[in-house]
Amino acid sequence: MSKLIFVNLPVADLPNSIAFYEAVGALKNEQFTDHTAACMVFSETIHVMLLTHDKFRQFTPKTIANARETSEVLICMSAESRDAVDDMVARAGGAGGTIDIGPEQDYGFMYGRSFEDPDGHIWEVMWMDLEAAKESMGEMASA
Repeated sequence: MSKLIFVNLPVADLPNSIAFYEAVGALKNEQFTDHTAACMVFSETIHVMLLTHDKFRQFTPKTIANARETSEVLICMSAESRDAVDDMVARAGGAGGTIDIGPEQDYGFMYGRSFEDPDGHIWEVMWMDLEAAKESMGEMASA
């Protein structure tokens, strides 16, 4: 069985965050959604739990980081192609996110861009040609 990942993110405005994540391609799982949390599904193995601050505080005694002021985490998700990277980043910008928080990464065999959601959480979207990457790594190892 594949392992699942659930990224839990504190959000200030749950309906706004749901709309944002739907705009970038996630589907809301109604079974795990209520007025305090929403489960947003990117794939069979990647889920994002959007939690109101009150709900998030039930899981940790630590102060919730203001992601607009403090770097808390960088989340990276793969994409099927360079065009899919650009498409997701464009949808994030169109839905109110801030695009290209970090510099665009283009190494030929690997391409990535980033965006920030309405709460300041940074997402990187990356495509990699695995065969070209293996070849490039082999060339570096023999040099």
